[in-house]
Amino acid sequence: MISQFRDWIQKSPSESDPERSRFFTDGTIVLDTNILLSLYEYTPVARQQVLDALLNVQPLLWLPHQVGLEFFQNRHRVITGRKKALEESQRALRNKISDAKKALKEARSHTQKMLIRYAQDTEASSRLEKQISDKVISDLLSDLSSTLEGQASRLREYDISVSPTGYSDTVLSQIATLFRDQIASPPDPEITRRRVEDASLYRFPNLIPPGFKDAGKGTALASSGDFLLWEETISHMAASENRCHLLFVSNDTKEDWYQSAGEGRNEPRPWPYLKSEMRMRAGAELRMETPGTFYRGINRFLHAEIAETTYAEIDRAAVGATPASITEAAAIRTPPPPELVTAALDAAGLEEVLVYTIPDTAHRLLFLWWVIGATAQLERRPVVDEEPDVLFMPATRATAQPDPNWVPGVRLHLGEWPYRSSSWIAPWFAEIINASSVRDRKILQGLAAQQLAFSPRDRQPD
Repeated sequence: MISQFRDWIQKSPSESDPERSRFFTDGTIVLDTNILLSLYEYTPVARQQVLDALLNVQPLLWLPHQVGLEFFQNRHRVITGRKKALEESQRALRNKISDAKKALKEARSHTQKMLIRYAQDTEASSRLEKQISDKVISDLLSDLSSTLEGQASRLREYDISVSPTGYSDTVLSQIATLFRDQIASPPDPEITRRRVEDASLYRFPNLIPPGFKDAGKGTALASSGDFLLWEETISHMAASENRCHLLFVSNDTKEDWYQSAGEGRNEPRPWPYLKSEMRMRAGAELRMETPGTFYRGINRFLHAEIAETTYAEIDRAAVGATPASITEAAAIRTPPPPELVTAALDAAGLEEVLVYTIPDTAHRLLFLWWVIGATAQLERRPVVDEEPDVLFMPATRATAQPDPNWVPGVRLHLGEWPYRSSSWIAPWFAEIINASSVRDRKILQGLAAQQLAFSPRDRQPD
């Protein structure tokens, strides 16, 4: 019984799993469509490092027809979207400079009115007109504008100009070289029809992964993309010789690929159903990884040279995919969107300068994601579309120490933390609290305490 249902009692996959290396040296590697499209999002240097790294696993790569189809269907959209964003950046810059000039003029006018109304000081008002004239404002912003426009012009270097046929697209040609003939033929239309019916009539209504989150998005065929990819991959693995390990790499961490945290697990994990089905139908072991983890694995096992700046780009591109949830492990490799950071800090009443006082990058990312999650959970701000759920907290009320590195609540300040004798504190949070100003410390501890009181899983009787 334990052997048959072992996937349901195993922990979330770890980068230190003993068998992990085999997936990089003796298996089949499938890159999801979003991994290939992300290549258009990187800078030229980072893109080349990623492509060079993929050459290390080139013999193991296999391209499902569904991935290839989705790639060519979406490739031009990604390229034109990038081109449009680069073009609009200069237009937006000019508008913001114009707004800055207008704001300074309005500030001058407002101050003049106040001087006349409350101080009856027309002389000071006239003097201000000369000191901050329209010409002075234009001259003041001129150098700043030139610097900003110069940097905006440089962005043209990162445009990817391609012809409609794709022959001038160097990214496409490198991807084609990478896969060579290791690509799948189109499935028989009758097989595709049966698979779409299976997805829409049986699997999706019963929430059987993968792909059920896409149910109802467009036609039955359009919403079955993930399931068609899954079925195609199972069929390929079942027919492969001496390939008993499948590594699937994707930005997609929605609930139809990953089971949410719970039942003793601190973070989501790939659905055990997927591992069991792959083993039962194809005789292969399944491992799923996000791009940052995957490329770090190539570096670790095959000694590919990837710079830390490239990993940062990989993680930023993955943010564009908007993961459904953020765990501690995901937080330290996923920079949050700047607009979310600003909204969360404002909602909490914290100054942005606090962020730059946190020297450790991992701790800084954990802190930012926690503030984002806490302000959303406590309804301090509206939740934006596709904002991920943050699944970790900086403190917990429990008898047993949740992790050897967590410290007791007495480490926090007396009178500011209500759970000193009944809580455990994450080490990154304790470090930030003890280094913060009195004002910020009280805000942070208050936010964490409210979150503990709000979360049923952490409520304990007083």
